[in-house]
Amino acid sequence: MLRSSKELIFAFLACILVAASYAVVLQSTRQIPAAGGLYGHAIGILGFLLMLSTETLYSLRKRSRTARWGRMSIWLQFHIFTGIVGPFMVLLHCSWKFNGLAAVTLLLTGVIVVSGFIGRYIYTRIPRTADGIEDTGLIGQMQAGALANARRLLSLWHTVHIPIGVALFTAAFAHILGALYYATLLK
Repeated sequence: MLRSSKELIFAFLACILVAASYAVVLQSTRQIPAAGGLYGHAIGILGFLLMLSTETLYSLRKRSRTARWGRMSIWLQFHIFTGIVGPFMVLLHCSWKFNGLAAVTLLLTGVIVVSGFIGRYIYTRIPRTADGIEDTGLIGQMQAGALANARRLLSLWHTVHIPIGVALFTAAFAHILGALYYATLLK
């Protein structure tokens, strides 16, 4: 049952730690860390890996009928945590320069994060058991209409959120391949 906000609190604390490390680098070098520098690459790679795990691990667990790698509610909390911290790290990776394919990727990242917050709100409107399974046993006649509306909204939200995620990762992989080609292979 996703009723607490501990994943949001942990994500906020992790973002504070990442921001503190960014501030230390900024203070010690007296300049914004370059996206192509050691710190910029490290934070970008780690952020991307968090985002990739956000997309793949939760989706695999959600769709697997046989695997029981923990409760779905824990996996959703992991999905939310990595879906906030990863994009924050990628934002810092960009060195506050918004142009080209990297800017498109960052824009899609922002859209997917906002969409994720909307989806989390809709998801919490549907009563669930501790395992994340819908629990309609205790709802009354008045609540049945609200539940049906929440299900429709969640279905509509999925039709938007998932294709944007696919576009995001397509752009991210293109950005990574382009960065490898132009920054590494052409030198």
